[in-house]
Amino acid sequence: MSATGLLLVLTAPSGTGKSSLLRALLAKEPGLRFSVSHTTRSPRSGETDGVDYHFVSREEFERTRDEGGFVEWAEVHGRMYGTSHAEIRSALTGPDEVLLDIDVQGARQLVARYPGAVTVFLLPPDFATLEARLRGRGTETEENVRTRLRTASREVHQFIAFQYIVVNDSIERAAGELRAILRAERARTARRLSRAERIVASFPDPSAAEGA
Repeated sequence: MSATGLLLVLTAPSGTGKSSLLRALLAKEPGLRFSVSHTTRSPRSGETDGVDYHFVSREEFERTRDEGGFVEWAEVHGRMYGTSHAEIRSALTGPDEVLLDIDVQGARQLVARYPGAVTVFLLPPDFATLEARLRGRGTETEENVRTRLRTASREVHQFIAFQYIVVNDSIERAAGELRAILRAERARTARRLSRAERIVASFPDPSAAEGA
């Protein structure tokens, strides 16, 4: 990664309210670019190809994967998800800030390759709230709901591997915490090194002053 580019990785169990939180965050942070993942699942109501996901066939996904086109990929609930190199390339060469929405497996792969990525694990307030949110969608079969709940029960134990934890008990409050994380990461010495050096260079040389 470049010293200035910022990769913000957000991971959460299905049903945690991540999509609504992402929309709220992106509305408040116009300079933050959303990394559009590839997936083999079908679009949900209101989703747009190239905006929410790149919706592709399994054959196309596997071809891109086999050609080394993904930084990370994973199969979740029988569907494949992946982040292409092209989606994050600009963040590695300049000051771009890129938001990635990826699962636990994908986050592990990406951080192994780009250890400078900023990782956030989003938790629901509790299991009952997560279950209510999943059932409230009205788009999943009972079998799918049960599968997602079992997966969530495994995934929540992975929170310890992430740098930050945000509890989504309120979209507004959770988005505020994510913005605070962004502000803190922007102020890291490595990302402000060039500016700091220019400022310091405007000061008199202390060794010359002492010699005088």
